[in-house]
Amino acid sequence: MVPTTTKSPPAVYYPDSDGQPMADNTLQFEWIVTLQGNLDLMFRDRSDVFVAGDHLIYPVEGDADIRQAPDVYVAFGRPKGHRGSYKVFAEENVFPHVVFEVWSPSNTAERMEEKRRFYERYGAEEYYIVYPDFPAYAQGWFREAGALVRVTNMNGYVSPRLRIRFAVLRGSVAVFRPDGSPFLSFVDLGALQQKTEESLTHERQRAARLAARLRELGVDPDAV
Repeated sequence: MVPTTTKSPPAVYYPDSDGQPMADNTLQFEWIVTLQGNLDLMFRDRSDVFVAGDHLIYPVEGDADIRQAPDVYVAFGRPKGHRGSYKVFAEENVFPHVVFEVWSPSNTAERMEEKRRFYERYGAEEYYIVYPDFPAYAQGWFREAGALVRVTNMNGYVSPRLRIRFAVLRGSVAVFRPDGSPFLSFVDLGALQQKTEESLTHERQRAARLAARLRELGVDPDAV
């Protein structure tokens, strides 16, 4: 009798890139970076929330052809840390809960619907598309009875999972954190920080001048 041997199936290679550009234009790129950065900032103190942008998701072990690379996504219950890709089967089978896509000229309605079906099939709780070009607007879906159901009115809509609010009005779209502060670009965040620092410096200088004047009058400002 000839002994038989069982061969292990060949290892599956999961590429970290799909070869597609992150964005088609500067406006789309700015929105992707703004969404990813502000969401990451929102959950900076949560070690169990992973936020990524332009990152491949592989939902099925053994099949590297089933994949999508959303512009931004948020996965709860998963640790922070760098990953080449997000393999759901290596992440305790947790599919990202919230997914964002930012519309670009190369997109088509058919392609976006294909993505929506993918996210619906594999478990996303919420799916949003931001259309940044004027007149800007947004679309959203939430999971109900196993399907992603369209949000009828995005103006004022609050994400059930993230608690962020969308404002879609007069040809513009904006996103606000749970505390009401707006999502800001990196440049705007830097300008706000600079303004805050300048204000603090002004207050310190004012306090120092007041303390000096009190000393001139024979009053110890530290004792007041």
